[in-house]
Amino acid sequence: MMQRTVSMVSRLGLRLQAPPLALGRPLSCAQDVLRRTPLYDFHLAHGGKMVAFAGWSLPVQYRDSHIDSHLHTRRHCSLFDVSHMMQTKIFGRDRVKLMESLVVGDIAELRPDQGTLSLFTNEAGGILDDLIVTNTSEGHLYVVSNAGCWEKDLALMQDRVRELHNMGSDVGLEVIDNALLALQGPTAAQVLQAGVADDLRKLPFMTSAVMEVFGVSGCRVTRCGYTGEDGVEISVPAVEAVRLATALLENPEVKLAGLAARDSLRLEAGLCLYGNDIDEHTTPVEGSLSWTLGKRRRAAMDFPGASVIVPQLKGKVQRRRVGLTCEGAPVRMHNAILSTEGTVIGTVTSGCPSPCLKKNVAMGYVPYEYSRPGTPLLVEVRRKQQVAVVSKMPFVPTNYYTLK
Repeated sequence: MMQRTVSMVSRLGLRLQAPPLALGRPLSCAQDVLRRTPLYDFHLAHGGKMVAFAGWSLPVQYRDSHIDSHLHTRRHCSLFDVSHMMQTKIFGRDRVKLMESLVVGDIAELRPDQGTLSLFTNEAGGILDDLIVTNTSEGHLYVVSNAGCWEKDLALMQDRVRELHNMGSDVGLEVIDNALLALQGPTAAQVLQAGVADDLRKLPFMTSAVMEVFGVSGCRVTRCGYTGEDGVEISVPAVEAVRLATALLENPEVKLAGLAARDSLRLEAGLCLYGNDIDEHTTPVEGSLSWTLGKRRRAAMDFPGASVIVPQLKGKVQRRRVGLTCEGAPVRMHNAILSTEGTVIGTVTSGCPSPCLKKNVAMGYVPYEYSRPGTPLLVEVRRKQQVAVVSKMPFVPTNYYTLK
């Protein structure tokens, strides 16, 4: 989530670096090799400043500043193009068997049209990617995973499909060639309700339904998002993406938002960016994601890496992902975390100034004994030490819509 120029990036408090470990980089003469979403020309027409992110050309922001875009999302709602995410359909009688052989969650217990955040893990307990799995009422699993892990995730699933086929199982995989739009913010449901016949009050967080949206049929609307706010992600046929985005923007509540706002919003919400905050060398317990482990799966220890991960649930892990707040200069990824005695004990994985809190927020890894909220620490920024405090996450309260 970067700017077109380095100076503009530094003002945002963001960091330029090669994807997928960063938010983006300015486009160069090599931009023609980047993939484009169905909304590419739409972004340019609306003043989108395009950057390279995970092999895609995406808008980092539009004509509004990053801060204005961020705050508009918190107060009203914003439209994000997240079509770079990989959307997959897993079908066949043994679809749950396939997915549960790869992830830590209890997919079998999902009700029709209910979804869950889960994790692909390896045999060492490391996180290969985070993803959302929905058990659709149409008889397939709908999976959304990260663009930066596209090839790795697809190969992982395809290899397992072949293995299960060889064992006589009934399972198949199809990459869905849809666009994906995220409408996020406290007025998102109100905006969307004007264009759908379904009652969105009956669609709580992490559930989905197929419906017509502003005249576009065949859209899957999922109540979820990456900002901590109420909102939806809409999987829409690629040829109808511009039409739907245009219809949503006709409401003055809606403004376009890019990668810069998406990153600061997700960090305020305490949400991980794969490749920064979690990776193949991080276990779910170390990453403070133990809640993704299904109770039945823990007991059965039948997911990749279970022999490493499950014992960590019962004992103290060596390190944990924590939230940090501090004053002074913005905290960046790779900044050192120190004890109050000045000993380096960890590293920042994400950091930025919080537009809502007016102070710096960050995430990073520290030894277990330093992970309790309220623990005073230091961070090193520009070769100077600043006081930091371990803080509960999310930094800004989340507003997910749940049925009372």
